[in-house]
Amino acid sequence: MLHHASARVRQATLTYSRIGLETQVLSASPQRLIALLFDGALAAIQRARLHLRNGNIPDRGLAISKAINIIESGLKLRLDHKAGGDLATKMATVYDLIIQNLMLANLHADMQKLELAERLLRDIGQAWKEAAGISNIPAPE
Repeated sequence: MLHHASARVRQATLTYSRIGLETQVLSASPQRLIALLFDGALAAIQRARLHLRNGNIPDRGLAISKAINIIESGLKLRLDHKAGGDLATKMATVYDLIIQNLMLANLHADMQKLELAERLLRDIGQAWKEAAGISNIPAPE
């Protein structure tokens, strides 16, 4: 009986988190949406780090895949190459470097590659938030 109650509490918490994130997304400015993408990718990398430490290969792979998907389909896809010119091209190259480090981290269980990808993404995300005038947004669970 205790297990079922605990499972219901966990499910309710996850549902509440999803609703909170959906509310943030629906009411967000384009700048805030990009900040949420940074936070989501960083949260996935943090989960990957935990799974790497614990030797949980399947969940590590899922977390890294989620981070890569957010970077590739969210952040990189939103680059405006017409308006951003050379800067957008350089950002695309940095995103590719982050993705490459994430893939190598997963392939070789390499914590240093994972940490490098995280550091690069965190620095870019922080610079974006500062430039957009966005205060720190809590990372999604």
